[in-house]
Amino acid sequence: MTFQAQLRQAEKHLIKNDKKLAPIIKSFGPCRIKPHQDYYAELVGSIVGQQLSAAAAAAIWKKVLGLFGGQMPTPEELIKIDDEKLRGCGLSWAKVRYVKDLAQHVLDRRLDLQHVATMPNEQVIQQLTAVKGIGEWSAHMFMMFGLGRLDILPVGDLGVRKAMLALYDLEQMPEPAMCITIAIDNQWHPYESVACWYLWQSLDNNPQKKSRHSS
Repeated sequence: MTFQAQLRQAEKHLIKNDKKLAPIIKSFGPCRIKPHQDYYAELVGSIVGQQLSAAAAAAIWKKVLGLFGGQMPTPEELIKIDDEKLRGCGLSWAKVRYVKDLAQHVLDRRLDLQHVATMPNEQVIQQLTAVKGIGEWSAHMFMMFGLGRLDILPVGDLGVRKAMLALYDLEQMPEPAMCITIAIDNQWHPYESVACWYLWQSLDNNPQKKSRHSS
């Protein structure tokens, strides 16, 4: 089954099982999650963009690429370049350390990007969060939008929690345990990622378009 066919199957499953989410799915149309294989660039970009607006992140990223002739730097190039030059692009000292730590993890295969697509979710999270500056939220976003995993429930995502608060008439912002309960009660599995994509649409808070509010 193609990935697009899986998305259509996911939409039908969620419409059938979650009566509150169904109108949102029908309103926003087909889910537009598009996985890719440029994993290294995605992870470097996610570190650069943490806690920044999309515009600010793009401006800094353009300057970083400018250091390497407009091309994506290899892990070797990132490690070798002077820290001051990266700092001069607008990266914080912490982010300079983070992108270099990521590059080192890729080089020594502690983060095995060649085989990450075949790893179970927990192993992916374990390898990613071992990198400085990459937390569980960033790992969830990578699995959803990079690997195209459809069974990811990012319980720490503020947008998902806000949307749940509104859609399911909750009295207060749901904690992770409540997010899991809502997903179970409405039979989201194995399409939690798609459900969350529609929750983001309901708030116009798609993490691919907005600032990355967590790591």
